[in-house]
Amino acid sequence: MHEELILKLGQDAIRTTALLAAPMLIAALVIGLIISIFQAVTQINEATLTFIPKMIVIFLVILVAGPWMLDVMTHYTTELYENIASFVRE
Repeated sequence: MHEELILKLGQDAIRTTALLAAPMLIAALVIGLIISIFQAVTQINEATLTFIPKMIVIFLVILVAGPWMLDVMTHYTTELYENIASFVRE
C-alpha cells in the first residue's frame, strides 16, 4: 500500500466518524448550553440537571437521523469492501 492510499483511507474513516457523530454532539451541546443558561438565571447549581434532557435529545436525534446515519455507514462500508481488491494490489 502506498502512503497516499493509507492517508485517504484514514481521512475517509475520520470524515465518516465525524459525520455520524456530529448530529448527536451538536444536539447535546445546544441542550447543555440552554440548561446552563437556565441554571445561571435561576441560580440552580445542580450538576445532574443536564443529564436527562441530553439523554432524551440524543435519543430523539438517533430516532430522526438514524436512517441517514445507517445509510452513510452502509455506503462507506460497501465502498470499502468493493475496493479491497484494488487496495491490496497497490
